[in-house]
Amino acid sequence: MVKGFRFMRRWPILPLFVLALLVVVAIFAPFIAPHHPLEGDLDKRNAPPAWTSGGTSRYLLGADYLGRDIASRLIFGSRVSLLVAGTVLGIGGIVGTVVGMTAGYAGGKVDELLMRLVDFTFAVPFIMVALVAAVVFGSSLGLVIILLAVFGWAPFARYVRAETLQLKTREYVLLAKVAGASPLRIVHRHILSGLVNTVMVLASVRVGAYILTESVLSYLGVGIPPPTPAWGSMVADGRDYISSAWWISFFPGIAILLTVFAFNFLGDWLRDWFDPRLRQL
Repeated sequence: MVKGFRFMRRWPILPLFVLALLVVVAIFAPFIAPHHPLEGDLDKRNAPPAWTSGGTSRYLLGADYLGRDIASRLIFGSRVSLLVAGTVLGIGGIVGTVVGMTAGYAGGKVDELLMRLVDFTFAVPFIMVALVAAVVFGSSLGLVIILLAVFGWAPFARYVRAETLQLKTREYVLLAKVAGASPLRIVHRHILSGLVNTVMVLASVRVGAYILTESVLSYLGVGIPPPTPAWGSMVADGRDYISSAWWISFFPGIAILLTVFAFNFLGDWLRDWFDPRLRQL
């Protein structure tokens, strides 16, 4: 038992299990979901979970106010969360890393200009912009991805820039300059390789933040439009029934909680693993 505890402490077993389960469920959603996520039975509206009084085995986690299966909508909602997080992470991670490396290595006016752009991105109220954009353009999955991508690159740029400022003073970088290597080659061969660990850790943490933000937007009605199943909109669907049908909001909320925690714990583990000083603690 002690060895098992040490193994669980050394390796991120639980976060990886949750994330692996999430990926498998999202990929094989049509085969795993017991019901179609958009089809409901009004005779079974607000049906409680199977293990509670009045529940039925047809709806394991209960049904919502339109008689749609909560479990099936949770399963298909995982696809939306991973699609949004993966797309935004790819765009924001690449753009932020490039901007951060450019600002940190170039310095001077280039650094000043790019960092003021980052400060401006942090200063703009994201929720307010999302509300205005939803009114002007209408809620859609594409709009959510665009908004998160526009605002999601700034954290990468700030962290990468700080790391680049340290890396460019290392001896091997100075020797590459003396040897006549071009700035582009130095950034690509020497700076970028030293940033991989930082970017991986930040990416694992930001994925959880993207999923949470998408859920908040869907909850506010400016995210994924109905009837597409999304965890945030599912929580919003149950807010009027919280006293009589708590399961409508409870299970999507638990899904968001577990997913965000899993990504954050994985990010903490990656930080400790890539930093030898923390690994020795």
